[in-house]
Amino acid sequence: MAASANLPQLPNSGKSRISKSGVLTIYGYGVRVRMQSGHLEIEDGIGLERRKFRVARVGHGLKRLVLIGCDGFITIEALRWLTAQDVAFSMLERDGKVLCVTGPVRPSDARLRRAQALAGQSPLGIEIARELIDRKLAGQESVAHRKLLAEGSADVIRRFRADLSHADTIERIRLIESRAAAVYWSIWHDLPVIFPKKDEPRIPDHWRRFGPRASPLTRSPRLAVNPANAILNYLYGILAAESRLATAALGLDPGLGVLHLDTAARDSLAYDLMETVRPQVDEFLVDWVTHDPLKREWFLEQSDGNCRLSASLAVCLSETATMWGRAVAPIAEWLAQAFWISPRKTTLRNSALPTRLTQNRKRCAQGSESQPVAKQPSRESMCLECGKTIERRYTHCAKCRIEQATKRMADVALAGRLTAHGPNAQARRRETQLRHGKDRRSWKASNQPAWLTERFYSEKIQPVLRQVSGTAIARAIGVSCAYGSRIREGRRPHSRHWQALAQLVHIAGGCVKGIKLE
Repeated sequence: MAASANLPQLPNSGKSRISKSGVLTIYGYGVRVRMQSGHLEIEDGIGLERRKFRVARVGHGLKRLVLIGCDGFITIEALRWLTAQDVAFSMLERDGKVLCVTGPVRPSDARLRRAQALAGQSPLGIEIARELIDRKLAGQESVAHRKLLAEGSADVIRRFRADLSHADTIERIRLIESRAAAVYWSIWHDLPVIFPKKDEPRIPDHWRRFGPRASPLTRSPRLAVNPANAILNYLYGILAAESRLATAALGLDPGLGVLHLDTAARDSLAYDLMETVRPQVDEFLVDWVTHDPLKREWFLEQSDGNCRLSASLAVCLSETATMWGRAVAPIAEWLAQAFWISPRKTTLRNSALPTRLTQNRKRCAQGSESQPVAKQPSRESMCLECGKTIERRYTHCAKCRIEQATKRMADVALAGRLTAHGPNAQARRRETQLRHGKDRRSWKASNQPAWLTERFYSEKIQPVLRQVSGTAIARAIGVSCAYGSRIREGRRPHSRHWQALAQLVHIAGGCVKGIKLE
């Protein structure tokens, strides 16, 4: 019996799998993250697609390690390595549920946490909640106006935003936000979602549009039943993990929120920070589903109708982590500073917290610009017909472009034939024939110059006409371009046209003055 082939493995380096934004996503069954000879050794994948590689301490470029799933292990020594390298670790389900988040440990001030705890029951909490929702509604208004082209809904959201200035309780702010959300998500209902044409026979009807935000399985956004909502849930999960990391890095308690109620096993403050960045995630999704198709193989429909993401799509979405981290960083620093200079801490009003996330104070001291905006990760461009990966500048692959061009040529030819034999074309031809018939009847041979004979035309004019374009001939005697081309090729026109053609080739009085080539 022949020996079985070894499992394929990637080279012993993880740098090639780390995205340009510094995100490394691992998934599969029996995932292993451990230390081996001073390197971070990672093993993941499924079946024959098992991968094993190492990451060195220097030059790795790793900022986020994202684990999708919950089968495997990570050692304490590996967590220590991640902490020493300032690498955050996130563990998520494919539906966007955050299972575990840990990041670099930062010093924490008890006075800041105490001020945070007291803010929820003070006017400061109302001011913070109002500001957070105001920024969220401003973002939703922008998405409705610029991306979804819903002017009426954008105006309604603008009016709700104006009502925030009169909201004097957290409950009133939540009510305004919920009413604005109802208007906002109503315009998403019929947002089309495109798939390659070859996948359309396998696509359920409710997958072809965004649909309602609430899932029929849970009456809430959880357990989405179509791809668009499933992608949005996963992106929100990544944003929640980044918000959790931001609050922990600034020494805040992620569980003590202002806008969200206290709930067991929920990071309420992280969800507060998410509110301002959600419209940016929504805009990212709109740009994606309206410009690029989604592959059927990226999604799995479970027995209850729940739509789940494939590992390859989850890896692609995880690369946006640093982008959302940069978006939430200034909001987190503003929130921490608001707690720090609260009226209850009069002795700390003149102090400022360090900007650990954005480094804005350091940049200002050095005279440099503020934190640059993170670039969106590049998305795979696919053929709208067959779903094959293509260059970004095209919409179809080479094979489908040929098929589309062939089909367009046949359609154009059919449209041309119908137009040429239509009533308008028939009427124009009739008018032209009547005009030429009238000219032939009114023309007299006695008006022709004596030197302009049939022999002179054949020997002197006709050879020179070969050097003149058919369009110029047609324009000179008032005929169609097709007829002008036939005259150029040797067809003899009516005698009344000879004199105009002689002038065209600069012949007068039987003498050749010159030839003007066109």
